[in-house]
Amino acid sequence: MKIRKGGAEDLPAILAILDSAVVWLNGKGITAQWGTDSFSGRPKAVEQVARTMSEGDPWIVEIDGVPAGTMTLTPHPGQYVEPADEPEVYVRLLATDARFHGHGVGAALLAHAAEETRRQGVSLLRVDCFAGSEGRLIEYYESQGFTRTEEFAVGDWLGQVLERRF
Repeated sequence: MKIRKGGAEDLPAILAILDSAVVWLNGKGITAQWGTDSFSGRPKAVEQVARTMSEGDPWIVEIDGVPAGTMTLTPHPGQYVEPADEPEVYVRLLATDARFHGHGVGAALLAHAAEETRRQGVSLLRVDCFAGSEGRLIEYYESQGFTRTEEFAVGDWLGQVLERRF
């Protein structure tokens, strides 16, 4: 497993990972998290992913040279979460390609996010996630060292912000 910094040229690979994650979620009956349509098939979603990538540092996990997961670290959250009142690193667009679930891709990316946060001299790492599906994603982040902070809603979509301090 290799983690490398990505760039604008990685947009197609990142969209493919996100699309695969939608299919995987839908196969588990989870349609409320990211919907049922692919990211790459929705022009506004493609634009949002490209914008997020340009606002921060995209990272790609490769396994045997194949993109297996991604995240983008930005100095602020997306539009639905209030920025912290201190410097922060925010994990956005974290996803694992369905072919690589169970390989520790997400954990490796989150460990890398922690390393990057420390390297930048920042003491706050935050992430937000879907709060539905019995809170399984929240529990995953807690297992990775994050603690719950505030909840938020976008319409009827419920989210949870979590943080790690260093």
